[in-house]
Amino acid sequence: MTEMVRVNGRNRGDIRLYALSTCGWCAKTKELLNSLGVEYSYVFVDLLAQKELEDALREVEKFNPAGSFPTLVINGSRVIVGFREAEIREALQ
Repeated sequence: MTEMVRVNGRNRGDIRLYALSTCGWCAKTKELLNSLGVEYSYVFVDLLAQKELEDALREVEKFNPAGSFPTLVINGSRVIVGFREAEIREALQ
């Protein structure tokens, strides 16, 4: 299990964001989550050491076989790939 950074807020379930530190859409997704005031965890996959990087990519691919970013996982079942503002808002309201 990849170590993630926790952001405090309103509990809307287990929200995990897999992102890249250099990805503009990832940054927009993080900003949106912050503005919604929800509790979530995130990890910048590209900043992980090799072993953790491989583990994180395997986790992402379970939810998003394309392995693209951002990948947002809600309660281990709902997956939103890319910056889809309306879909994210709807899922977390």
